[in-house]
Amino acid sequence: MSTKHDESTVLEQQEQKLKPPPLYQVLLLNDDYTPMEFVVAVLQTFFGMGREKATQVMLNVHREGRGVCGVYPRDVAATKVEQVLEFARQHQHPLQCVMEEA
Repeated sequence: MSTKHDESTVLEQQEQKLKPPPLYQVLLLNDDYTPMEFVVAVLQTFFGMGREKATQVMLNVHREGRGVCGVYPRDVAATKVEQVLEFARQHQHPLQCVMEEA
């Protein structure tokens, strides 16, 4: 009897049962006070966007009330949210950043 074949079959079955961890969208929410340029700077600084992409996302926030900054594992998304909120507070802007399951 060959045990190698049996072992690989068991491993394949176990891998199929594991789901990848859920991903979370990080979103900026619109307000009437935070300057558009500040939002663009946040997107460039914390989400690595170029100016053009950051401007597009900022316009989504402005027009639709929210804009997706990126999709990340839970810990990374939570860290990004905290970084953005702290940066906005330091600059005295009410910009809100949230995460939700993608």
